[in-house]
Amino acid sequence: MADPSTYRPAPGTIPDSPGVYRFYDATGRVIYVGKAKSLRSRLSSYFADLAGLHPRTRQMVTTATGVTWTVVGTEVEALQLEYSWIKEYDPRFNVRYRDDKSYPVLAVTLDEEFPRLFVYRGPRKRGVRYFGPYAHAWAIRETLDMLLRVFPARTCSSGVFKRHSQIGRPCLLGYIGKCSAPCVGRVSADEHRSIVEDFCDFLAGQTDQLMRRLDKQMQEASAELEFERAARLRDDLEALRRAMEKQAVVLGDGTDADVAAFAEDELAAAVQVFHIRGGRVRGQRGWVIDKVEETDTKALTEQFLTQFYGEQAALADQADAGGSPVPREVLVPQLPESSEVIAGWLGELRGSKVSLRVPQRGDKRSLMETVERNAKEAFQQYKLRRAGDLTARSAALQELQEALALDSAPLRIECIDVSHVQGTDVVASLVVFEDGVPRKSEYRRFEVREGAEGGDVGSIDEVVRRRFARYLSETGPDSGQSGEGEQGIDPETGRPRKFAYPPNLLVIDGGAPQANAASDALTEMGITDVAIIGLAKRLEEVWLPGDPDPVILPRTSEALYLLQRVRDEAHRFAISYHRQKRGKRMTGSTLDAIPGLGETRRAALLKHFGSVKKLRQATVDDIVAVQGIGRRTAEIVHNALHGAIEDDGGQAEPGQGADSAEDTTRG
Repeated sequence: MADPSTYRPAPGTIPDSPGVYRFYDATGRVIYVGKAKSLRSRLSSYFADLAGLHPRTRQMVTTATGVTWTVVGTEVEALQLEYSWIKEYDPRFNVRYRDDKSYPVLAVTLDEEFPRLFVYRGPRKRGVRYFGPYAHAWAIRETLDMLLRVFPARTCSSGVFKRHSQIGRPCLLGYIGKCSAPCVGRVSADEHRSIVEDFCDFLAGQTDQLMRRLDKQMQEASAELEFERAARLRDDLEALRRAMEKQAVVLGDGTDADVAAFAEDELAAAVQVFHIRGGRVRGQRGWVIDKVEETDTKALTEQFLTQFYGEQAALADQADAGGSPVPREVLVPQLPESSEVIAGWLGELRGSKVSLRVPQRGDKRSLMETVERNAKEAFQQYKLRRAGDLTARSAALQELQEALALDSAPLRIECIDVSHVQGTDVVASLVVFEDGVPRKSEYRRFEVREGAEGGDVGSIDEVVRRRFARYLSETGPDSGQSGEGEQGIDPETGRPRKFAYPPNLLVIDGGAPQANAASDALTEMGITDVAIIGLAKRLEEVWLPGDPDPVILPRTSEALYLLQRVRDEAHRFAISYHRQKRGKRMTGSTLDAIPGLGETRRAALLKHFGSVKKLRQATVDDIVAVQGIGRRTAEIVHNALHGAIEDDGGQAEPGQGADSAEDTTRG
């Protein structure tokens, strides 16, 4: 591991001007490329205190052995040079939005004498025009089959075309009218190319002109009493309309735009793009990337725009198929810092002005929300696939064992998280993962009492003591177990006891103070065989009790992904319980103010009537019917509620109002 101070440029030698910089390793390979408005300011940030750097940035600067830079005249030049170098060097620490080759497109071989239409996956080729990408290949084939009756272009391979040319007989499509059969000379090369060009114009969004032309031809044929030709043109028009209906109209003004949205966490991000042409969804793309440094949505947007449109422009130039890959408008969730510079660069790629903006209202805002939902769904599916991968889970457990120097892989992991609002309604959650998979039947939740006064550290101490006190009581000599083979089993029910099994690894949501508090609590209880770590969310640092420095796991490691998932699940569970508890307190506030009405009676009233609103509608006799409520108490409640109608319109859920038990299960 290199020391960044050994290759830090001398003070004053870095120019204070726009430019692009490259970090390289001991072999001379470029490992990171970046751009900056001020090279001096940006590069100086890399040589600050290592402890204050983002973990991935820290890994990059300690891997590098040198840095060079190139000064440019404008930010646009820096943008272009950064993209070129990322494409050329493919640095390991840069995010790459590579085109997903699994997406199918509709290809048209304009470079051939008789152009061919076909579904294609793979790199772009010169002289071929592409439409899409589409989410599913069957959708392209279905649309193509429908359009072939209107545009009977060739779809066969070169071998099939040559064979039918030799035998002088067309294929089946030629006989049923879905191919103009240029192989046997039914149409000339120019006539066939005209059919293909009309097909391309239709897919490119120039539909109105073609529809009007066919409608005019149909009317003329009908006027000339050529009813068979008129019927065929009518069927062609209907086929085009059905094909257009398959492309949903999302913007009625015929807008040409790309809409991009992100779903992200600290380690990865999902990107979804909808391509809107003529107001219709013409294609969709998606990526999931691993973050290589601390990146917000603005920075992600800038990286995406630069790399995606730079790549698409290069592919368009290589294919020489005409048209621009950059639409007139690009809609994004947040504008990047250098939005004007990027918009100008996109305008240069397109050859005309490009609008880069965030939709605020109307149809475009609704469309952005749809794309965001797709991004979140894609991100969730990615996380589920990764979590369900047995190989990845095994690798994560093995990495944790090695990184934390454990005697064995942590097959059972428990995580504790505390939730509160400014010290009120303090609760905690305990979630359990076995073999890297959540076991929700083992989840527990706690109401924090004494420890709440000590803040998060005190709360962690209390929850750890309560959890492991139950463990000791259920596995100790007074637990009622009669044999070694029955450890952790309730002799009456034959089922496992709630807290009978200790974790191999206890994860605390927090940093060094929280981890130390949990360790001290277990030490005082005489438990020494449970490994403890704290997971600090800000920099995803892993803290071991008593260690002055954290353990830094690689950002792309399966171990860190598993720890993050465990921590997030504990946070979700704690938050849901905190909201439930706070909601019960707020909805029961009217009853709390009634003198002489204790917790048990409040719970009984809410359980019987279901809500404060229904309780207000009850008579004194109705209230007396509740078990434990006398007439005097009923009169006090009735009078208090009718005097407080204007003060509180709260309503409690059925069954709420009583405090939860000390430890309850929630799956």
